Amino acid sequence: MARKPPRAHEAPYRPDLHRADHHRMDQHHRARIEVEFDEQTVLGALFGQFDTNLVLIENRLGVYISARGNRALIEGPEDAVARARDVLRGMHQRLLSGQDVDSGVIESLIAMSVEPTLEGIITGAPGGAPSIMIRTRKKTIVPRSATQIAYMKALIANDVIFALGPAGTGKTYLAVAQAVAQLISGSVQRLILSRPAVEAGERLGFLPGDMKEKVDPYLRPLYDALYDCMPPEQVERRIASGEIEIAPIAFMRGRTLADAFVILDEAQNTTPAQMKMFLTRFGQNSRMVICGDPKQVDLPGGTGASGLNDAVARLEGIEGIATVRFGTADVVRHPIVGRIVEAYEGANSGKE
Repeated sequence: MARKPPRAHEAPYRPDLHRADHHRMDQHHRARIEVEFDEQTVLGALFGQFDTNLVLIENRLGVYISARGNRALIEGPEDAVARARDVLRGMHQRLLSGQDVDSGVIESLIAMSVEPTLEGIITGAPGGAPSIMIRTRKKTIVPRSATQIAYMKALIANDVIFALGPAGTGKTYLAVAQAVAQLISGSVQRLILSRPAVEAGERLGFLPGDMKEKVDPYLRPLYDALYDCMPPEQVERRIASGEIEIAPIAFMRGRTLADAFVILDEAQNTTPAQMKMFLTRFGQNSRMVICGDPKQVDLPGGTGASGLNDAVARLEGIEGIATVRFGTADVVRHPIVGRIVEAYEGANSGKE
């Protein structure tokens, strides 16, 4: 079978090119690996329409991938070839386990391929099941970055978890998913979701309606995560019964939150006094997750330091309290979100 024409971004393939200068330059730095896939029914989804998935891996890792039948030949720098092989294996295993593979999954696997834990994610247990997952009524959620693995383990093992990092890393979403899983299993009796009602740079002015209608716009991201993990009718029923409560942080004052999974989102916009009040609501058989981006503080001028930064500085290292830090490499939204975050962080660091 004749090899397909080279893609626009690559040089023509020359397997007969063995000039001495090329050989001397590349013999210690380049590699060729062939990967064979036993299950051929998923190869279309693995390679992507018109090999779009392979093109993405090529562009991100600087390798060349030639797909023929159930085999893929990877050529390029040794480290990049090894990473591309592991990414393809990870994609193949996810497809075999019934999960979708899109550009976000591929970007996540590429980011994870620099971590020593990647091989464990790919090989996993017999049958290809991931080593850790969250099961809700609507979906099974598996980690999409190495930091998400550490975070999901912390959500199980610790009483209080601080999740720090930029938007799009799954901090709040995974916390809500874990909370829903525990609510469904009966290990907690209530799910409480809270945010500070702080405007992100806007001045929204007077909002009509009752209290719920006034604060709901601030809490919409929490509703979105809930609806993604539970059928809407169950969410509404549990909210009506009080099993799920979504409220601004001011509503937490004076309460003891026992038998509850409590999540505070956008915690960088709390004051130290608010954060202390929130943390001291902790009750028996409870778990607290505090999510926020320390670099995105929207507190109005003169309010003082962020309660999130203050709490982490005081509490990190205490037994039962875990701190998980996400970076731009952990962004699991559209890949361009990670690039936007990197661009802004780079610009900010240049001013310091």
